[in-house]
Amino acid sequence: MSKESEFFIYLLERYAEYKNQSADVVLKQWDNLGLTQFIYDMYEMYHCERLQNAFDDIDELMIEKQNLNKEKTTK
Repeated sequence: MSKESEFFIYLLERYAEYKNQSADVVLKQWDNLGLTQFIYDMYEMYHCERLQNAFDDIDELMIEKQNLNKEKTTK
């Protein structure tokens, strides 16, 4: 398993704990918002900083995607 994959799993599990959800629920949310690959690809940035910074970034990304999806459905 690549270091990116290992970190992604670690990040997913820690983020799920942070949100008091299961990892499969979080992964489904990321998939539904089209963020999973983007978060995976952020390895270089996320693995070298505090996890809370990654969590904050992911929260912002999710809000942005949800708002974009709402705009598309209301037009």
